[in-house]
Amino acid sequence: MRALISVSDKTGIVDLAKALHALGVGLISTGGTAKLLAEQGLPVTEVAEVTGFPEMLDGRVKTLHPKVHGGLLARRDTPEHMAALQAHGIETIDLLIVNLYPFEATVAKPGCTLADAIENIDIGGPAMVRSAAKNWKDVGIVTDASQYADVISELKSNGKLSDKLRFALSVAAFNRISQYDGAISNYLSSVNFEAEKLSEDYVPERAQFSGQFNEQYVKVQDLRYGENSHQQAAWYRDLAPAAGSLATGVQLQGKELSYNNIADADAAWECVKSFETTACVIVKHANPCGVAVGANPLEAYSKAFQTDPTSAFGGIIAFNRPVDKAAAEAVSKQFVEVLMAPDFSAEALEVFKSKVNVRLMKIALPAHYGNVRNALETKRVGSGLLLQSADNHELALADLKIVTVKQPTPEELNDLLFAWKVAKFVKSNAIVFCKNGMTMGVGAGQMSRLDSARIASIKAEAAKLSLQHTVVASDAFFPFRDGLDVVVDAGATCVAQPGGSMRDQEVIDAANERGVAMVFTGVRHFRH
Repeated sequence: MRALISVSDKTGIVDLAKALHALGVGLISTGGTAKLLAEQGLPVTEVAEVTGFPEMLDGRVKTLHPKVHGGLLARRDTPEHMAALQAHGIETIDLLIVNLYPFEATVAKPGCTLADAIENIDIGGPAMVRSAAKNWKDVGIVTDASQYADVISELKSNGKLSDKLRFALSVAAFNRISQYDGAISNYLSSVNFEAEKLSEDYVPERAQFSGQFNEQYVKVQDLRYGENSHQQAAWYRDLAPAAGSLATGVQLQGKELSYNNIADADAAWECVKSFETTACVIVKHANPCGVAVGANPLEAYSKAFQTDPTSAFGGIIAFNRPVDKAAAEAVSKQFVEVLMAPDFSAEALEVFKSKVNVRLMKIALPAHYGNVRNALETKRVGSGLLLQSADNHELALADLKIVTVKQPTPEELNDLLFAWKVAKFVKSNAIVFCKNGMTMGVGAGQMSRLDSARIASIKAEAAKLSLQHTVVASDAFFPFRDGLDVVVDAGATCVAQPGGSMRDQEVIDAANERGVAMVFTGVRHFRH
């Protein structure tokens, strides 16, 4: 058996080569890899000896040769193939260990030049990978250090690789090539090429959205069904998921997550991550139905639950702090589909042991987790895709523009910032009443902003919550004064809205007439 080793990232390669040598596998290698193995006292044959040609063009041409690709591609069960190898003095290659030039890491560096990007496009590596992966029945193709242990284990046990492992390695190899080519396409089609600036140190300007968009995801699991039982579905994650994102979570107990569970859980998790202090978010059908901050998880949950106990039934609950026994006991009294937190105390886990269907998700939050967000958002449309930068705008106190005679109190300003955070995660049209770090009424997803305001008032009344002296956040401007009048009639004394309507002055005049404070945020938070 012969193995050809040619790697850019040499992590673990010496140990792998030593293990192969101990198993009697002959080693062939290229350039720097061959030098490293030789320095470790391993007998290694350089590719140039195999091909009869030296490495050329600064290493650009070394493995692109029939004695390499013939040895990889020849089918051992086809007499004609084997006869051709014998006629041309080509030996088979049974194992290929390759990882590619670090193109993705190179272009991710600030100030990456076009020349550096182009130089890090691997040619020979992908060509060999494709040859070996195509001929998977006869050749094992290893493209990642995480595969080394399985390869050595099977060789030690069986003297060869199983069909199952070789096929899995082939699939992984083609996946890697797809990812690599997609990254190259994304980069090159984003370059705003300026020939007059071309030089070795030319750093091109790049469009935010590339001419071709290639995105890669890895399947986490198949789902029982989709949004409805007649639909089929699966859950995928990014190749490199962001720390603290839902896709990094671990399910500790409970039934398998459903499509709707995952969608709602993401809405709850992204919302609770936006708070720096201890917070709880309850989501139902992708909308927050209760959000609150508190001195501890129990207080935050108790306040969030009060907003809309009816909708909280069967909801998704998220905490941005570890769940302790007190919070767990309170939550366990209601029907909850999914409970998420950075961690759970041993006592909290014990509380839910008897509730075997409750899905507990542990999602580790990194430091400064509020800044860990998806950079892009996508939405499928007929035969196409909408792509946009994510709505990651964070409103600061200094951003607020007070436009009325009445000035908000410091307490109202704090509640306005709280309400604005919540409104960002409520489907448009969104109206959110808040007081003392707690949602008091939420109106979501209506065609009319008036109806959202009325629904928020109705929900507050049903929950026996008074809207007197509350603040209100509206995700978009009030086009007429009637929406303002509805929230003021309900008891609001301070309103936050983006501004920007042709009738802004009419709405400001109405606020002054009603004796309430109003601030403009300068940004809106449509969420469809």
